[in-house]
Amino acid sequence: MTQLKAAMAGTVFTVNVAVGEEVQAGQVIIVLESMKMEIPVETEVAGKVTAINVQVGDFVNEEDVLAEIEA
Repeated sequence: MTQLKAAMAGTVFTVNVAVGEEVQAGQVIIVLESMKMEIPVETEVAGKVTAINVQVGDFVNEEDVLAEIEA
């Protein structure tokens, strides 16, 4: 299982997938906003989304687990 973690602190701007959805490597799963910049969070593996731990508007810290993907 792969955990997608926040590279920096910010606010969840969009969640682009749902639990159970199949994703491809390089796909943008979540977009964070920090200091008026949008930071895309991409998956490095293809697989199925098994968990989404955030919602739009949530504040996250660096290294927080945003989502989990089963390859």
